[in-house]
Amino acid sequence: MEIIYSSKFKREYKKLSNNIKDIAEKNEIKFRHNPFDKSLKTHKLSGRLKEFWSFSIGYKYRIIFEFVNENKVYFHSVGSHDVYQ
Repeated sequence: MEIIYSSKFKREYKKLSNNIKDIAEKNEIKFRHNPFDKSLKTHKLSGRLKEFWSFSIGYKYRIIFEFVNENKVYFHSVGSHDVYQ
């Protein structure tokens, strides 16, 4: 699966602690194999973000993404629940 990282995602990712980055990288590997792996808690968003999906990085952090097709995904944002704001 091809993942395209938005410039916003890249900026937000740089600000994460190394510990969270390690978890994010492990979860990205799982995501590439199966975006709906139970441990990722992947779910469709609602409201103004209804076109997007999210998966967990640990308890507090999330990645917001968008499916382009079965082989391509855009990662739009990463952070705590504040990314939904």
